[in-house]
Amino acid sequence: MNLPTTLLWTHLSLVSLGMAVAWYLLGRWHRRGHVDLLWSVVIGAQAAVYALASPGWLPRRILFAGLGILWATRLAAHLARRLGRDGEDGRYLAMEAAAGDRASAFFFGFFQLQAVAAWVFAIPFAALVQDATPSFRIWEWMGVALWLVALVGNSLADRQLDRFRSRPENKGQTCRDGLWGWSRHPNYFFEWLLWCAYPVAAIGTSTLLLQVGIAALMFVMITRVSGIPFTEQQALRSRGQDYRDYQSSTSAFFPRPPRHVPDHPSS
Repeated sequence: MNLPTTLLWTHLSLVSLGMAVAWYLLGRWHRRGHVDLLWSVVIGAQAAVYALASPGWLPRRILFAGLGILWATRLAAHLARRLGRDGEDGRYLAMEAAAGDRASAFFFGFFQLQAVAAWVFAIPFAALVQDATPSFRIWEWMGVALWLVALVGNSLADRQLDRFRSRPENKGQTCRDGLWGWSRHPNYFFEWLLWCAYPVAAIGTSTLLLQVGIAALMFVMITRVSGIPFTEQQALRSRGQDYRDYQSSTSAFFPRPPRHVPDHPSS
């Protein structure tokens, strides 16, 4: 199957322009953290456009566009609630403080990187909806099953964290409830697992390696670039020793039972 090359490049231009406008407006409103919400919406919108413009089998187009829109809607709603409750994301405040007088230029580049990322992570949908075969393959059903497991896990992790943070007595403490006792970032783990569903659905097609590459890129972005590193830095700034203890006992990403850390002997 062939990717819609012209449409892909058109999307990149439009997403870049849209993020430039967002950089200007969100900077003026001191709401740069809203770019995460916007990022998810842009991916969901691209999934819908790719499905509408595709010559693929209509039920397949509806299915995979629906997955993209559902993912974007859930994530955007979750981020909107969090931003409404907590205000500007501490990670963005820290980045602004570190950039100093160069903050405006720094965030312009950052928003453009977000534009490229939003474009890249919409490509799985562009690929999946091209198939004109008039029936679903078993691998597509398996990919959808994995996607649903990941979405449930992601939603559960978010609810557990929101419930913990809603209790005033937990202010300044680290959540270890439920999935958070097995991974310091179960939300990120299930987010990555969700993107692994697209390579599964693409098994047997010419875009499999592309889908694997994008899932691998998501893993690197989450674990090495913009996900876990920034989140952990902010957690150490706000929770100090409590978070260091959490780091010593709990896996950073892949869920596993917490390690027992012996108490330090008293001097």
